[in-house]
Amino acid sequence: MTGIADKRERRSIIVKTAGQISIMREANRIVSETLTMLKELVEPGITTWELDKIAEALCIKRRGKPAFKGYRGFPGSLCVSVNEEVVHGIPSRKTKLKDGDIISIDFGVEFKGFFGDSAITLPVGKIDGEVARLLKVTEESLAKGIEQVIPGNRVGDISRAIQSHVEGHGLAIVRQFVGHGIGNALHEPPEIPNFYQGERTPRLLPGMVLAIEPMVNMGSHKVKVLKDGWTVITSDKQPSAHFEHSVAVTENGPAILSRRES
Repeated sequence: MTGIADKRERRSIIVKTAGQISIMREANRIVSETLTMLKELVEPGITTWELDKIAEALCIKRRGKPAFKGYRGFPGSLCVSVNEEVVHGIPSRKTKLKDGDIISIDFGVEFKGFFGDSAITLPVGKIDGEVARLLKVTEESLAKGIEQVIPGNRVGDISRAIQSHVEGHGLAIVRQFVGHGIGNALHEPPEIPNFYQGERTPRLLPGMVLAIEPMVNMGSHKVKVLKDGWTVITSDKQPSAHFEHSVAVTENGPAILSRRES
């Protein structure tokens, strides 16, 4: 679940111990297992409500707790966003996937007091070639950002790498919502914008854990929130993609805690 850009936090950045990161790896293992399973289930005819219930059941079976359900009143375990929906889509019995759709699935888990968070955007059946390129570039931009998770680099290095890759392919970065630190709270400092703002940003230290999550639009970067107070859509109704990993900063570079098997 994304953070909101420019919402100033007064809390300090929390550096985790090796033991705490180990617990976060377990939380993220539940997340990645769930997303891998959902990837196999996404097909025309299934509803986003059904996906939500399947994810919640697996999470509980693995002794985790769905992190999003009840968070600031959010009603689902998954954020499921279809086509022009960017993030924070609410699962619904009425939303049945059809051939040619894309669906962004964002899932978070609390396990032993720590959080995991990851997202993936999937095709439903056969999708348009330009939409497929949107998914490819967005996932690549996440990888470019993760490459910058090196002690001594700054948050801005992540932002610049993501923005450069996305805009170099003629696509647009969402600016209103950003990545975030994560630990024993779902959202912790620092914010991780997907665009470079040219200002001094926090330096990366071993033990920091970051939820890096580019949101990329085919058209304009502009978005708006629907009347439900949660669902974010592109202002021009063009498709949007979203990929996310929880990544620990280590002396040896990035450790992707939410890495999926496939």
